[in-house]
Amino acid sequence: MLRIAVQSKGRLFEDTMNLLNEADIKVSANKRTLLVKSSDFPLEVLYLRDDDIPQCVASGVADIGVVGENEFTERGEDAEIISRLGFSKCRLSLAIPKEINYPGVHWFNGKKIATSYPNILRRYMESNGVKAEIHVINGSVEISPGIGLADGIFDIVSSGSTLVSNNLSEVEVVMQSEALLIGNKQMSEEKKKILNDMLFRFEAVRNAEDKKYVRMNAPKSRLEEIVSVLPGLKSPTIIPLADDDWCSVHTVLDQKRFWEIIGKLKELGAQGILVTPIEKMIL
Repeated sequence: MLRIAVQSKGRLFEDTMNLLNEADIKVSANKRTLLVKSSDFPLEVLYLRDDDIPQCVASGVADIGVVGENEFTERGEDAEIISRLGFSKCRLSLAIPKEINYPGVHWFNGKKIATSYPNILRRYMESNGVKAEIHVINGSVEISPGIGLADGIFDIVSSGSTLVSNNLSEVEVVMQSEALLIGNKQMSEEKKKILNDMLFRFEAVRNAEDKKYVRMNAPKSRLEEIVSVLPGLKSPTIIPLADDDWCSVHTVLDQKRFWEIIGKLKELGAQGILVTPIEKMIL
């Protein structure tokens, strides 16, 4: 049985549970229960605070864990990064009151900065030769300048709306962050096998993100031109139809260029274009 530590609430919790669900690993999201077993996969989920997950994995209480890169970097625990999961993206930034004319990072010399990430901030300031007073706060960091507790803040930024509502301006992006799957370095071979099975499922889910399965009827006279505009994984599947002048073309398109390519296909005479979402894709 493999044990995974998962944040007990918030966006990272929701994104992690969605990934497990899409990988067909069924787990109850009952937050009243600390440890929950999957009903159809050799996995149990341990619900924890996000800042407890790195130590929990490093010490072997959990075999693996999903944690924000910001927390993992801040804690500095001896665990390995197994995979970057690509969700719950944010950044750690310095922000100051909007009315201040910001000349550069050296503005923070002698200033007081409120943060929940003192270790990351300290390393950044040292690398830039800045001596600032770091004031550690857990939660509601953004209100610190407004109540006179600090001159600026160092905190997570996603959309930036929280900064705007507190009359703050983002002035330095220190690091980008996303969800990480981290693992204990002493994991047994049996547990590594379960982990590899789970990673295989995760990869199939990620491969299908923003992909569409497209089928169309195409005139054979324009087939070479139609195939030339299709950026599929490999060559498209071509199936003959009852009408010898037509064939059916099947391919996979990326959402980013979907409408551009569909427009070209119509111009080349493709008809009956059918688009289907893809749940999983194994390469």
